[in-house]
Amino acid sequence: MLILHHVGAKSGTTRETPLVYQPLDGGYAIFASKAGAPTNPDWYHNLKANPAITIEVGTETVGVTARITEGEERETIWSQQKAAMPQFAQYEEETSRVIPVVVLEAI
Repeated sequence: MLILHHVGAKSGTTRETPLVYQPLDGGYAIFASKAGAPTNPDWYHNLKANPAITIEVGTETVGVTARITEGEERETIWSQQKAAMPQFAQYEEETSRVIPVVVLEAI
């Protein structure tokens, strides 16, 4: 788990959200699954509006920039996540939306 520190797109309020992540070379991937709900989680909208954030991973606090993945990059990361944690495949089955994969790149 990592703790995502993000700023509300409308409110400007700083928020913290614990999330499952996948380590990547030079960063981390997080998944806007919302347990298969029909809408994206609020933190996803906040990252789109304010992509420069911090995260806590273990005992480290890291400054990152959030980037929404597309195409082959998204599919590769998403497939790895479903293989590592099969409940993510179930989330995908429960919703008609494409679950966003967000890469957090260290700055």
